Formats: sequence, C-alpha cells, structure tokens
Amino acid sequence: MRQMFLFFLFVTLAVALLWFGYTLLLGLGKKAPDGQKRRRSRGLNFPGDPQTCPVCSTKLKDGEVVKSLAFPSLTGGKDRFMHIKGCLYCLNEEVERVCPVCNHVLFESEVLICRLFERPHRSHVHVLGCTYCKKS
Repeated sequence: MRQMFLFFLFVTLAVALLWFGYTLLLGLGKKAPDGQKRRRSRGLNFPGDPQTCPVCSTKLKDGEVVKSLAFPSLTGGKDRFMHIKGCLYCLNEEVERVCPVCNHVLFESEVLICRLFERPHRSHVHVLGCTYCKKS
C-alpha cells in the first residue's frame, strides 16, 4: 500500500513538473499580435497601460486627456457605455489610430466603443472594439 502511494505521489509530481515546464516554455515563445509589435517598435506603450491613449498608444503627459463621450447608465448601475475618439496626437494625425481589438486603422469618423466602470478611487475602461469590428 505504501509503495502504491509513493508511486502515485511521484507520478503526480512528474506530471506537475512537466506541465509547469511546458507552460513556461510556451509562455516565453509567445508572439505579440501585429499591432503590439508595431507599437513596441515605435517605442510606444500598450493600450492598457496607465496614462496611455487607447487609440494610438501614446504615453500622455500630465494634463493631456483623451477625447471621449460617456453615455448615461441605462440600468442606474455603475457601468456605462463610452465612445473614445483619441488624444491630441492621434486626432491631429501625428500618430496612426489603431483599434486595440482588431488592429484596424481607424478613420476620422470611427471611434472605440467601451464600457466605463466607475470606482470610488479610479474608474476603469474596457475597450470592446471599434465601430468597424463591432459591425462585423
């Protein structure tokens, strides 16, 4: 009985170590999506980084804001829909406007469709997509 328990223990540890090694190797070899490669090569941040424009991934300085429109909540809750146009840099066409979901280059009339979750200390914005990828 004791030998069977030790055998089961060693098999379990071996499977766990193999799984850990496999996920570690796969995690190091992951490729970033095309849009993220393009942003990193330009020296910009990812769209989800703090104080970063979600449209062009430009790091915003103090006092710079993203042009957006938040709609009233339909259910009276703490979450609302929101449209994001972009920051000063991407609205002046200095930087390419790209949807972080589908990597579609946005035209001037297209916006990002988001959900705004209001929290006591800091609000959170979740990008659902652009007007192009939400259509299809």
